[in-house]
Amino acid sequence: MTHYTQLVEKIQQLNDLQKAGAVLSWDRETNMPRAGAAVRTQQMTTLARLSHQMFTNDEMGELIERAAEEVASAEYDSTPASLLRLVQRQYAEARCLPEDFVRRRSEVTGAAHEAWLHARHEDDFAHFQPHLEAVMELVQEAAELYGYEDEKYDALLDKFERGMKTADVRATFNAVKKATVPLIHAINERLGAVDDSCLHQTFPIAQQQAMAPYMATAVGYDLSRGHIGTVTHPFAIGFGKNDVRITTRWYENFLNAALFGTLHEAGHGLYEQNTHDEFARTPLARGTSSGIHESQSRMMENLVGRSRGFWQRHYGHLQSLFPQALGGVGVEQFYRAINKVQPSYIRVEADELTYNMHIILRFELEQALLNGELPVADLPAAWRDKMQALLGVVPPSNSEGCLQDVHWSSMLFGYFPTYALGNLYAALFMETAVAQNPAIAAELAEGETAALVAWLKENIHQHGSKYDAAELTQRVTGGGLTHEPFVRYVTAKFGEIYGV
Repeated sequence: MTHYTQLVEKIQQLNDLQKAGAVLSWDRETNMPRAGAAVRTQQMTTLARLSHQMFTNDEMGELIERAAEEVASAEYDSTPASLLRLVQRQYAEARCLPEDFVRRRSEVTGAAHEAWLHARHEDDFAHFQPHLEAVMELVQEAAELYGYEDEKYDALLDKFERGMKTADVRATFNAVKKATVPLIHAINERLGAVDDSCLHQTFPIAQQQAMAPYMATAVGYDLSRGHIGTVTHPFAIGFGKNDVRITTRWYENFLNAALFGTLHEAGHGLYEQNTHDEFARTPLARGTSSGIHESQSRMMENLVGRSRGFWQRHYGHLQSLFPQALGGVGVEQFYRAINKVQPSYIRVEADELTYNMHIILRFELEQALLNGELPVADLPAAWRDKMQALLGVVPPSNSEGCLQDVHWSSMLFGYFPTYALGNLYAALFMETAVAQNPAIAAELAEGETAALVAWLKENIHQHGSKYDAAELTQRVTGGGLTHEPFVRYVTAKFGEIYGV
């Protein structure tokens, strides 16, 4: 047995342990009785600690080195060469974290997650505050353990968008603000031009639950290899390309959350369902970065799911499920309603145009928390101030403000920027796809997604984590990430809807 073969065997075993932990996480969110939280945290901590031990010991390091020597002459694009590049990087990063830190991280985030669920439901920031303070101590520690050259935030951002610097994100977000804020202001002068009251009626949850699988399969998600669950905060999770599960949520008096939450997570699910068979049970069988992963969900949610063509094809089915609420609402009225631009409190329910402002808010607050400029106790007030400055609205509660997202309870600092980067990648990839295959645009105008999904599978999905985000983008588009396709997209779409 070669050293490379031995390495693959060990990597697959580690993958199995990590996926077992993911199953526990899935069950915690969808099925577990809340009384089981403490024991579940212990179970997940044990698996995390064992995985970390197996991956970071000296024997693994030696095996990686010997395997790398064996595949040194392999083609750059080959699976062995790609796997070694990724594993070498992950090993170096994992070695930065002591076992005690991994244990504490699992324990603190497990408790913080349960505290967040309670705090969000009860609008009780004081209950969550000590947990977030404990999380922040670990975030500070992690940044120092990983190390950084320029800004402390770089150490966290790099774990989700490898090689990207905080300064680059800041410059990109400033360019997005400069290009889109005038459009937002122009639309704000014409808010009455679009009526979305049809979305705020009574929509029985049973019918929403019937519509969700229809929506997911309409964009290519394979339910024979998937599942749709109900959660407080939607997510997608994969245990292998043949078991990729998504979640959504239901509001009886607001339809958008179920429709577009389902499409969003289906986009994530598509990515992992379409990774190459050769990557099974290895870290290559995942999205290459959070930003690229997010581009797939935002593309299906917005560029496809909020398009006129999509609803001209599928609106009749939606009407049949909700005849009382939508029977007298035409497809054009519905299309305009789901694309209404209006500053709002909740990120996941924000329109395409103002969504990035929600991300910029979190990006700026995360840096202030990390750099010690903002005490956790002052977070609710700082959140309200930034909402007023960026969106012109102030949330009436912390549940609709700083408690609305689950991410910080899980120590996911550095993750939020990738949501807005995903919007930019999505527009760039869509523009490229249509340029390379004009049939895609023709199909989308008829509500068909097969040609687009085939292009995504060929150019993005099948590669999994083979290339980092910058390299994949260069290969697919011939250039780097730019905000300009997104600006062209929103300017054309909302200019037409609002006549500005």
